[in-house]
Amino acid sequence: MGIHGLTGALRALALSAVFAAVSLVASVGPVGAASTIDFLAALSDSELDEFRAWKEARNVFSDRTDAYWDAVEAKRQTRRKKRTAKIPFDQSDYVMSLPPKYTGPTLSAALAKKYYDFVEHQKTTEPAKERELATVSDYLEAAKRVYGFTPERVSEREFKLRYAEEAHALGLSKEQVVRVYALETGGNGTYDMQSGIHPIKKTGRAISSALGYAQLLDANSINELARSGETFISLINQKLRDPANSPARTAALKRKLAVLKRMYANVKRLPFEWSVQQRYAKTDTGMGIHTLNIDADIGPMLQAMKLRTLKDTAEKQGRRSLSGAELELMNLAGPTTGLEMMQEPGSSAPTTNFFARRAYYVNKMVIGLTGAQLQLELDRRMTQAIIRPGAQEFAEAFDSVYARRSTAER
Repeated sequence: MGIHGLTGALRALALSAVFAAVSLVASVGPVGAASTIDFLAALSDSELDEFRAWKEARNVFSDRTDAYWDAVEAKRQTRRKKRTAKIPFDQSDYVMSLPPKYTGPTLSAALAKKYYDFVEHQKTTEPAKERELATVSDYLEAAKRVYGFTPERVSEREFKLRYAEEAHALGLSKEQVVRVYALETGGNGTYDMQSGIHPIKKTGRAISSALGYAQLLDANSINELARSGETFISLINQKLRDPANSPARTAALKRKLAVLKRMYANVKRLPFEWSVQQRYAKTDTGMGIHTLNIDADIGPMLQAMKLRTLKDTAEKQGRRSLSGAELELMNLAGPTTGLEMMQEPGSSAPTTNFFARRAYYVNKMVIGLTGAQLQLELDRRMTQAIIRPGAQEFAEAFDSVYARRSTAER
């Protein structure tokens, strides 16, 4: 006899037992519990069996997935300790399998709809709205409010030319910079582009704080200013000494220099720690600093310096040359992690070992790949995007800088 053949308290008790067995919801109050019984009671015997089998299988899968990611984190902690002790990694320091895949029973379309409707009904209060990420306009407002600063805008062609000049002076090649740009922006990005927002149509929704050609996060801006602020100040001073400056240009550079010095003083008071810089980047004073990426004089320096910092990190580890894909791997995963993925045993390990659980599933490009395969995928996408107009214009900017330098050296 099925549950529908029971009556009264016995039926309610049986339904409650089924509910407990399938773990429909992690925890419910009296109202939730009652509606859960109603949901289960509305199912036929066959639907109830189908639902129970599905939910039990999903619970087993969830437990296996949690155990997998727990193992990944444990291995990551071991590698951190080994890195500190300068002990080489071996294959046992990685989880060499991919996350488990669900292969159990699925719900029929009709039952899936009933379950979806039930879950929606369970939401007895208005769900908390997801916090909107700050956008370019928010950063600009913070910069003006805190520092009285509005970044100087120029054309895309001019910004690319200035970026190419800074990158060349820092020892970065056209191949490295343009391929990173192609990957990060799809080959058509603008210098004020924010991740998630179409650079031309301006449609979409911000999915991170990343700005510009190299897609610096807000904390990257804080980090690079803290690291290289004196260099940026020196470069602006050099621009001030240009005899070709008009009075208006000189005045603008002086204002810009005063703001830059104030921003630099602020970040130098902070401990040079990534977690501290991440928190500071969300404050008004930190948000204002992020707008330096958009400024015609400071933005090219800041973004090029981010790539130069990656190159310096690689050189310290003995890697003297980097392809565009290798540079981007460090940019995507972090400098040390990117280097780890370039060599065995990291290059053979699944990318789950190098990304946080949520980041792994959000970034579809990395799913199911090893470190070496991800590098190949980056290179493939770069090759596709580098033929687009923005990337071609960037390459021409480098060619122009090379030609001018060659003429000057004759």
